[in-house]
Amino acid sequence: MRAIRIFETPEALGEAVAADIATRIARCGRFLLGCPGGRSPQPVYAALARRSELDLSGVMIVMMDDYLTVADGVLTNVDAAAHYSCRRFAREDILAVLNTGRPVARQIPGVNVWFPDPADPGAYDKRIAAAGGIDYFLLASGASDGHVAFNPVGSAAQSLTRIVDLAEATRRDNLKTFPQFANLDDVPRHGVTVGIATIAAARAAGMVVWGAGKGLAFARLSGATQYDPTWPATIWAACPDATIYADRAAIEGATI
Repeated sequence: MRAIRIFETPEALGEAVAADIATRIARCGRFLLGCPGGRSPQPVYAALARRSELDLSGVMIVMMDDYLTVADGVLTNVDAAAHYSCRRFAREDILAVLNTGRPVARQIPGVNVWFPDPADPGAYDKRIAAAGGIDYFLLASGASDGHVAFNPVGSAAQSLTRIVDLAEATRRDNLKTFPQFANLDDVPRHGVTVGIATIAAARAAGMVVWGAGKGLAFARLSGATQYDPTWPATIWAACPDATIYADRAAIEGATI
């Protein structure tokens, strides 16, 4: 099943996605939720946080990616306290947001937040599979190049979790995501990311597209009927149960 749903505001969009996720969590108990960092999913996290009656203790937050830096010639995670660290984002902008005001017994334990290990990226897909697979992947698209997680243009449909060189367009998009970067030279050049096949294996997915700056993304995503490596976020169309959630501003800004 694939659908496109339109909302007047990002807040209304977030409520709809959160309602769908909440229903699935309540039905399953143990639940693997694939999560991106950045601006796009924040209305969803805020809406989920308002559902304080929801038991999140069985939720695993499966993060999509993280920036890497070179240390002694080896690629390793950036400082977890850095403003652009996806580990910092997961801790402060997902876990803390979802757990605030929720009884301890219904909170997500810190150990339930997963990240790919740049020292052994392939182990991430094995860990996900051993846990039964991702139940729902929350997705976002790069505004200018359609990257999803850190998958660049040209990513193979069969790609799994791996280390990638970040495309310049992706790095420029992240200047907006993390405005504390002074310039493009400050943005890391490498990342560890789930693959296109990792995303496609999820039971369900929601692609969140809002704001006038995502007009091109909406146009490319809404027109996709299958995966197109020239816009990696079109992987949403290959998921068995997937919905695009867009706001009016994204639609009005849609051009190709």
